Amino acid sequence: MSEPTVVIAGAGLAGATVATELRERGFGGRILLLGAEEHHPYIRPPLSKEFLKGEAGIEDADVHPAEWYADNAVEFIPNVEAGSFEADAHELFVSEGGRITYDSLVLATGARARPLGVPGSGHGAVFPLRTREDSAWLRAALEVGGRRVVIVGSGWIGMEVAAAARGYGNDVTVIGHSAVPLSGAIGRELGGVFERLHRDNGVAFRNGAKVVGVDGGEEQHVVLASGERIPADVVVAGVGASPNSLVAERSGAAVAEGVLTDKGMRTSIDDVYAVGDVATPFLPAIGRHLRSQHWANAIASGKVAAHAILGERASYDDIPYFYSDQYDLGMEYSGYGPLTAGARVVYRGDVDAREFIAFWLRNDRVVAGMNVNVWDVQDDIQRLIRLGEHVDADRLADRDVDLAAL
Repeated sequence: MSEPTVVIAGAGLAGATVATELRERGFGGRILLLGAEEHHPYIRPPLSKEFLKGEAGIEDADVHPAEWYADNAVEFIPNVEAGSFEADAHELFVSEGGRITYDSLVLATGARARPLGVPGSGHGAVFPLRTREDSAWLRAALEVGGRRVVIVGSGWIGMEVAAAARGYGNDVTVIGHSAVPLSGAIGRELGGVFERLHRDNGVAFRNGAKVVGVDGGEEQHVVLASGERIPADVVVAGVGASPNSLVAERSGAAVAEGVLTDKGMRTSIDDVYAVGDVATPFLPAIGRHLRSQHWANAIASGKVAAHAILGERASYDDIPYFYSDQYDLGMEYSGYGPLTAGARVVYRGDVDAREFIAFWLRNDRVVAGMNVNVWDVQDDIQRLIRLGEHVDADRLADRDVDLAAL
């Protein structure tokens, strides 16, 4: 019998993780890694952090050195996009009319940046941020300094870009539809901590605002529904990302805000898996499907899929995790976002000094935790979440009580 073939459609961190885990666990079959871009797999956090701020080269974002793929018999094929697959024939149809036969297929097609979708937003001075090229173009525009930068979107990407832009000495305005930045992710109170941080660093905000156009004219402006016109040399679209689930949709796989999978990253179609930003896996810990767009999810889901392909125990048990760096503030977050709605927030530390831990308690159980400029506590935070036991809020808030003792 010939060795089985695993085809991975998508050459980001999730797809590369599947290939890496298969080889590290002794898989001897053929691995094809198909990338829509020309680059070998890279990670995305540096695109809005270290690289964008000029603190690292773009090569630091590479998952592996280029030679790793040949050394590990992973056939990297760039500039190829998947179109659909035929489940019965086990064939993947790709761009230029090609077709590839697989034993196992992994959909790692990621997500795409949402466009502003308003008149004038196709102008060359409106920058998305999703790819290496996007980040390189944006960095070149920002590092000139002294420019008027308007960022549409007050989520994590928008706030990180704002910090980078201020680091180069630009004037920065952030426009968000919410009353408080980041409120959808961490609530209004904690979102206010980040807003004050940015205001302290000279960023202006237009909260609760709607962009209705970008007027190129003689001088470019971002136009708000209120009628206000904000001058802008550079406009950044930070309005989120949508899963690239079209391959699954065309092929009949179950889709709901991403490609639905079981806890082993298996889709509704035999021998087809989904990982990373495009996947919406079932998480046993919370008894529901949840899509995550952070790099830790790409690694976790990629490993689980590799185990499932090999016939090993495969269950997505990692707690969602992400981090952010803005000015002199560093944070880490672990937890289940859907469970934080209406949860009580308990603080340990000094919120005004931006050195604290925030815990989200639901029915007196920790469902999420965020450490801000406090380090080496993530293991304890994740332990409390996993335990799912009642905790004493007063002891949780008391810095004299060792977290490990809770």
